[in-house]
Amino acid sequence: MLIRLLRDHLRTYRMALLAVVLFQLVGTVASLYLPSLNADIIDNGVAKGDTGYILSTGAWMLVVTVVQMACSIAAVYFGAHTAMAFGRDVRSAIFHRVGSFSAREVARFGAPSLITRNTNDVQQVQMLVMMSCTMLVMAPIMCVGGVIMALRQDVGLSWLMLVSVPVLVIAIGLIVSRMVPQFRLMQKRIDAVNRVLREQISGIRVVRAFVREPHETARFDDANVAVTDTALRAGRLFALVFPTVMLILNASSVAVLWFGAARVDSGQMQIGALTAFLNYLMQILMSVMMATFLAIIVPRAAVCAERIGEVLDTETSVSPPEHPVTELHVHGEVELRDVEFRYPGADAPVLRHISLRASPGRTTAIVGSTGAGKTTLVSLVPRLFDVTGGMVLVDGVDVRELDPDLLWSRIGLVPQRPYLFTGTVASNLRYGNPEATDEELWEALEVAQARDFVEAMPEGLEAPIAQGGTNVSGGQRQRLSIARALVRKPEIYLFDDSFSALDLATDARLRAALRPHTGRATVLIVAQRISTIIDADQIVVLEDGAVVGHGTHRELLESCPTYAEIVESQHAAEAAA
Repeated sequence: MLIRLLRDHLRTYRMALLAVVLFQLVGTVASLYLPSLNADIIDNGVAKGDTGYILSTGAWMLVVTVVQMACSIAAVYFGAHTAMAFGRDVRSAIFHRVGSFSAREVARFGAPSLITRNTNDVQQVQMLVMMSCTMLVMAPIMCVGGVIMALRQDVGLSWLMLVSVPVLVIAIGLIVSRMVPQFRLMQKRIDAVNRVLREQISGIRVVRAFVREPHETARFDDANVAVTDTALRAGRLFALVFPTVMLILNASSVAVLWFGAARVDSGQMQIGALTAFLNYLMQILMSVMMATFLAIIVPRAAVCAERIGEVLDTETSVSPPEHPVTELHVHGEVELRDVEFRYPGADAPVLRHISLRASPGRTTAIVGSTGAGKTTLVSLVPRLFDVTGGMVLVDGVDVRELDPDLLWSRIGLVPQRPYLFTGTVASNLRYGNPEATDEELWEALEVAQARDFVEAMPEGLEAPIAQGGTNVSGGQRQRLSIARALVRKPEIYLFDDSFSALDLATDARLRAALRPHTGRATVLIVAQRISTIIDADQIVVLEDGAVVGHGTHRELLESCPTYAEIVESQHAAEAAA
């Protein structure tokens, strides 16, 4: 998966990668040339007392050094640019893929895991690209070039390379093999920390209301300690790398000087050549060390690439049609024909044999006990889920055959849990229609019974809204969400229990104000409170995923025991209050 991810997203940057290879090649060749020049200065300049030769060769060394520095800087520049662009492209790909997911795929991965995959996991693969551009390209060139140049200096000491390099590779390989499982475990532990932290932040009011701070603190400590322990185990192993490398480097240096001194004493080798051979051996071992250092990064990057690939390879269960319908001739009619919906792996369907028609200019209400499938039914219209049986039609066309943008442009959804985005009141309202004027925003706020509290804010429409709308009350969030749908002026309104946080008086005023603005639209309302839907043109009663009643309020009181029981229980609750 790692190779495929790199291939797919680095293909665009072939020229930049070619530039990295060329600059690294020139820079490494220059670096390999320096020890030979240094050997010449020692053997032909210092030993013979030739100052002119020392100066001329020294000047040439400076030129080669400048070339080596310039090439290294250029290689790092192009490598960093490529790595950053790669990370940007992968994050964008994950974002767009997740944006196409239905609620089923999002629930499968979980929000904390998706966030980790789009941040930490991408960062690990991005680091691999960066290190590859700066180290991986250089390491083989330096290793091969170092061997050739060392053999040019003296073949008699070459056996030292045959001993030092395998010892270094084996030692680092043993350490890396123990680190790989820890890196695999690390990503899962990070997911767990993100999940616990997200739950605690989102549910902070519940935590405080039930005085569960000690319990949640303990939960976070457990997750945090698990990450820490895994990181410490990996860190201890990583801490062995550099002492091991330095031990082998220093032992190799001593061996070169020990055996090289005997060859110099016997006249088989010059001092300058011994110095150059020692430098080349160090360069060879450093290149091996760089390669093994990358071997430490690769396993973790491979794990992260697998997690990224899982997201990118997951196809949404709500796939766009191959030949979408891009034009509709009716305006807002919704029909469900013998609809069934079953979650993957479930023994029984959530909805079964649901048939109903909602026409423009009429209000259709859906009521039922908790878990009856009301929200699931409404979610089928905008294709948050796809039916597993039957059809959902908008203006006579199966929603699975409609162009998604056309379908969504006709729908104004107010979800069961209203969500506001970071920004202002105006930016949230214009989420439904970016071209809406201030007058249209105020009109929508007035209909949604939100004008009073928005006007009371010092900044009015520019009043700040925190993430999720946490700086306004639940009822205010609901009214702003309703206003957002009204700004859009859709042909189909879906109100999924959108009045539950409103008091009865506000609920009544809002419904009265809605009628003129939704008079030509199709309105579907999911509600728990009978007073909210008592005036609906038709009411559909669900029980255990099936329709058990259909008609007006008066008709259902006489013909549907389930509906009559709901009405009676709410009247009893109001009387008791």
